[in-house]
Amino acid sequence: MSNQRSAAMSNQRRNFMGLAAGAIAVPATSGLVLAQGDSSRGKQAPAQASAAERRSSKSDLTGLSALLAPEECVVVLIDHQPFQFANLHSHEPTMIVNNVIGLAKVAKAFKVPVILTTVVEARGGRIIKGLQEVFPDQKPVDRTYINAWQDKRIVDLVNGTGRRKLILAGLWTEMCVAMPTIHALGEGYDVHIVPDASGGVSVEAHDMAVRRMVQAGAVPITWGGLTGEWQRDWARESTLADLARIRAEHGGGSGIAFAWETQLLGTSTR
Repeated sequence: MSNQRSAAMSNQRRNFMGLAAGAIAVPATSGLVLAQGDSSRGKQAPAQASAAERRSSKSDLTGLSALLAPEECVVVLIDHQPFQFANLHSHEPTMIVNNVIGLAKVAKAFKVPVILTTVVEARGGRIIKGLQEVFPDQKPVDRTYINAWQDKRIVDLVNGTGRRKLILAGLWTEMCVAMPTIHALGEGYDVHIVPDASGGVSVEAHDMAVRRMVQAGAVPITWGGLTGEWQRDWARESTLADLARIRAEHGGGSGIAFAWETQLLGTSTR
């Protein structure tokens, strides 16, 4: 009897360990969970899909129509101010200055509406000079809301364009970019974020914010990648001269190479 009882207990322990190991082995990303606490124990039930998975299941992320066209977009540049730059540690600040000004110039060349906004300008400082100079007649919308999408003036300006594809960049990524991105996604806008024209107080803060926005359904794109999608064809002569000039000024190594090439060909980007 003792041996039989011991054997039964051993079998119970093995069964328990097998179930535990099986539960541990179910990957979190498998899309399946074990039903528990009912007569269907051991059967597999579908897990609820995340927002990103639901969005990815649609065709709007693939195909030619998924590429951005300038006539569909509106750009919002958020809080590129001295106070924010003073605590920018995810990137070299001069790189963000270069990239956001390049982004602004490209948007202007493609006639994409651009909305500038600051937060508590009296304390945080005016928007950086190089960015304001791209739009000398535009006064940035000065807010108290951290989340720009809670400011009705900004939402009204976006709605006034009739465009539903938002391009957002700003400081800091984890606050003033993430909050309006998540908010606008919830209202049905397509949101593309520009991480290399944005920045956070640390590499981790910026990275976690980008991950959270992507999980919510936002699409990341660099300002150079955005430029390519808007141009689409090198035979598009209406914007080619402006694009060449902007890339020469803000394109880093490729801009230097382009300037060298024009020198060798005896032409000029000026």
